[in-house]
Amino acid sequence: MHVQPPSSSPSTPPKRYIEPDWFTRTVFNPLVGWLTSLGLSVYGSRVLAVRGRKSGQWRTTPVNLLDYGGQRYLVAPRGITEWVRNIRVSGTAELRLGSRTEPITVTEIPDAEKLAILRAYLKKWAWEVGAFFEGVGAGAPEAELRRIAPNHPIFRIER
Repeated sequence: MHVQPPSSSPSTPPKRYIEPDWFTRTVFNPLVGWLTSLGLSVYGSRVLAVRGRKSGQWRTTPVNLLDYGGQRYLVAPRGITEWVRNIRVSGTAELRLGSRTEPITVTEIPDAEKLAILRAYLKKWAWEVGAFFEGVGAGAPEAELRRIAPNHPIFRIER
């Protein structure tokens, strides 16, 4: 597992990214993506499609949607991924499930507003992505959630 070190400047946002391992890259993500493309959501999963910020080409990755407080969210458990960089530039994407495509726009959530969302995400998805949250679980104190919040971009899906 490769982790990019956080940036050294306090005014620059963290650049933490955990690369997928071989199993995730070659077996798990393709399997979830294939099932989702058939219209079978794995516990709420979707395929996120975002246009590349440089190429303009569609890039896809399986994601875990979170329904919380009457809103839907995309959380980046691995940190500043390519899909995060792309969606920050465009503000738009598509959620795909089978033949259904839902165009979306997103708003990034500030770190100070992430704690309850992170807690809800970890309650639902820790079995799959808990390893990427630096040992912090759903029952962690707020100080721990606050510590990891900058490492996990969260986007609210706008209606």
